[in-house]
Amino acid sequence: MKKQKVSSAVIRRLPRYFRHLTDLHLTGVERISSSALGKSMGLTASQIRQDLSCFGEFGQQGYGYNVDNLRGEIADILGMNKGHTAIILGAGNLGRALMENFHFDRSGVALAAAFDVSPDVVGQERGGVPVYHVDKLEEYLAAHPASIGVLTVPRGVANPIAARLVRAGVKGIWNFTNTELNLKEPGVIIENVHFADSLLALSYMISEDA
Repeated sequence: MKKQKVSSAVIRRLPRYFRHLTDLHLTGVERISSSALGKSMGLTASQIRQDLSCFGEFGQQGYGYNVDNLRGEIADILGMNKGHTAIILGAGNLGRALMENFHFDRSGVALAAAFDVSPDVVGQERGGVPVYHVDKLEEYLAAHPASIGVLTVPRGVANPIAARLVRAGVKGIWNFTNTELNLKEPGVIIENVHFADSLLALSYMISEDA
């Protein structure tokens, strides 16, 4: 349970902890010290202890952390056991790639449906996910509530579609549209994914080293 307001930096390190602990678990590691965990992740032991202390006490002095238990605790903190459901808006190239290749279930999210306007995809399945016409969005969400909307629509319709999602009760938006969403409703969380930003940051860093 959270004991304090947690910074964004800590929150964004939690998935790294989960991935790393999963790797350790799969290789048969049962326990690890904060020093060893920090060294393998490129962090200090004090940073790890400070991060985890935001949520409770998980280690034992002289023993360290039980890898499987800590992995489970972090999964709970990340909401991986909350039964979140997602839908995709836009079943084009990127939407299709996510449906067919991204393992939503490994993050504790069930991908239930996708929506599009193209007759080439509406009424079909992609990666086992049914694709409906976007005109059915509100009707679908009334019968099958979803907590996350994944936006892979063209930029020009991103805001209207996002507004429809929010009105239908969606609380989290994973935004791949490369445009800012103008949503004012309280309690709605937007996570923007900008591929170009990451690539340009990489370009800068290798240019500086050249």
